[in-house]
Amino acid sequence: MKFDTKEFSRRTFIKGSLAAGAALGLGTALDLSGSPFQAAKAKGESKIVHSACPRNCYDTCSILSTVEDGVLKRVEGDKANTYTRGRLCAKGFSYTRSVYSPDRIKYPMKQAKRGSGKWERISWDEAYDIIAKKILAIKKEYGNTLPICLDKYSGNFNLLNYCVEGMMSSIGHTTRATGTPCWPAGIDAQTFDFGTIWNNDPEDMVNSKYLIIWGANPSWCSVHSMHLVMEAKKRGCKIVVIDPILTQTASKADWFIQIKPSTDGALALGIAKYLLDNNMVDYGWLAANAKGYEEFFKYVREKITLDWAAEKTGVKKEIIEQLAREYGTAKPASIWIGYGMQRHTNGGQNVRSIDALAAMTGNIGKSGGGAQYAQLQTWGVKYNVMGMKAPAGTTTTKDRIININNSAQEILDANDPPIKMLWIACRSPLTQAAEPQKIKEAYDKLDLVVTADLFMNPTVQMSDIVLPVTTPFETWGLNVSYWHYWCALNEPAIEPQYEAKSDLEIAMGLSKKLNELEPGSCTFPTEGKLEDWVAAEFTPDFLKQFGLTSWDELKKGPRKAVTGLIGWQDGKFKTPSGKYEFASETAVSEGHELLPVWTEEMKTPEKYPLRLMSPHWKLSINGQFQNLDWMMDIHSEPVVEMHPETAARYHVQNGDMVKLYNEQGAITLKAKLTKVTAPDTLVVYEMWLNDKDFNVNNTLKSLPADMGKKATGAPGIAFHDNFVALAKA
Repeated sequence: MKFDTKEFSRRTFIKGSLAAGAALGLGTALDLSGSPFQAAKAKGESKIVHSACPRNCYDTCSILSTVEDGVLKRVEGDKANTYTRGRLCAKGFSYTRSVYSPDRIKYPMKQAKRGSGKWERISWDEAYDIIAKKILAIKKEYGNTLPICLDKYSGNFNLLNYCVEGMMSSIGHTTRATGTPCWPAGIDAQTFDFGTIWNNDPEDMVNSKYLIIWGANPSWCSVHSMHLVMEAKKRGCKIVVIDPILTQTASKADWFIQIKPSTDGALALGIAKYLLDNNMVDYGWLAANAKGYEEFFKYVREKITLDWAAEKTGVKKEIIEQLAREYGTAKPASIWIGYGMQRHTNGGQNVRSIDALAAMTGNIGKSGGGAQYAQLQTWGVKYNVMGMKAPAGTTTTKDRIININNSAQEILDANDPPIKMLWIACRSPLTQAAEPQKIKEAYDKLDLVVTADLFMNPTVQMSDIVLPVTTPFETWGLNVSYWHYWCALNEPAIEPQYEAKSDLEIAMGLSKKLNELEPGSCTFPTEGKLEDWVAAEFTPDFLKQFGLTSWDELKKGPRKAVTGLIGWQDGKFKTPSGKYEFASETAVSEGHELLPVWTEEMKTPEKYPLRLMSPHWKLSINGQFQNLDWMMDIHSEPVVEMHPETAARYHVQNGDMVKLYNEQGAITLKAKLTKVTAPDTLVVYEMWLNDKDFNVNNTLKSLPADMGKKATGAPGIAFHDNFVALAKA
């Protein structure tokens, strides 16, 4: 079947990818007739290539890409992956458009003045020359390369993209924006309790008898998990969703419990109280596997009441009792802890309280049970691309670390030496980070800002040099998930469009230029086949984990790990005691509570009485996908969702324009009245719209979450403790 590109966008993409739930299992097909993009090379052949989605997403989909005459014609899920099951989400279906989008950055360019929009096309050699000379000039002036800063994160989780860190190491010690905006408080919480994060294989979810999805919305953010949730339900598992928002996932559950934001720990402690009082505790498991439960139980008995928990959470006492009774008597029972609920000033401590429920009931280490957050068990590659040595003569001893969640202020504060150059990769701080106004102020301090990206986003607009990068379909890669247990090779399906290069090719090119200008100034290899770089990432243990004898067996399709699919099944926790730790001295050493006790939530400021939450949007992942014209055809403007009671207080009607503001800034957008959110809680989904001056983070302060530094180097950010005032615009 042949479609006109425009017609395809309006009819097939919308109907095929969204209306039927974003997981139809249909591929997308593309005709480039009328498009400014054409095949880089018409090979006169048809082939199917193994691809992998590298975005920061639970699902990390295995993809089959159909290429005809050098054109990526079709993408579909790879049925060999029993988690993906031959299906993609709406974002994945849109890949054929993102590859050929007329909005892609096509050439290296330099800007006359940041933010001016006066871009000039330059050659790769000229780009490398400008950048390399600046690096060498900084090194000469300051005697080291610490004034060069890297701000990179998760826009592309292809393991080869860790070459960017390797490139920085190869020029000397630099300044690194360290940490993660996404999930660090929860990681620390589980590090204190378990020793690290290690969720069960999500495909094991079907064996649960009781599943609580707590602060997660897989219908939008992990669509392939929903099949498993619904299969578990079909087998008799009760599905409970706890969330401040009546999400699409909640609409499919047996039971939705709407909770006040940031009070999840109080609900967990209320459940713990009921379990204790009603002898629903697995003392046998605790005696064999846990440390400090007696102290925790003493705290719960003395300090926690169900009436208190009900008042804190807004969940009726009777509901808490029923939830605790059902959870405490179902075996195995599992809790899926979402990332949104730990984006608070007490988020990590809330996760610890929920972890405690799984331990109290002896559900840890069991098929169908557990406290599921994430896993890094399948990330044990060699990281060869990162392992570069500093050049001979380097005078510094280590990198300088700044907090990725407060990088603007830390760039402004850095004086010994000052930060003069910034390299941005796989990230758009001006659409993803807090205090975007301050980020611009920080960039004004810099001599050179270089961004490697696909599209002309607000961060690129505030850069001096932009380098066009390849899509996943134009380069090699290797991908694993932080949720499921599959590993997928990404083979290049098509030639790079225009002059795009992978981050790895950019690193090699820059190294070559640096060594031309000053021999020995960069240790990064200057050449090498990308396929060989993939091969160099495999260790014997990694191969064994996936039942492989050679890495290129992945060319036949994705492979699933054959070991470690049930977290903590062997009872050997990675805590100092080797046990599950209700009482964590490690937590104390990091400045936290010994036990998972209640930590007060952030109080609503009188001046800014409305909480503004900014969850992930179904058509985007942070600043990606929603910018495409296909997505804009479906959703073209941001809205603020508010409860009718809230709207009535402010005399706001559905469709009215409203201004949300606080001391950080303001956003103006259309009101959408809905009862999916609670009174006094506003919801604006995060997204980057290509043609709109909209950034939900304009009102967001760099307020740290309570945890994150232990495991990731910096605390998380309290995205959902953002309070605003409202006025009709």
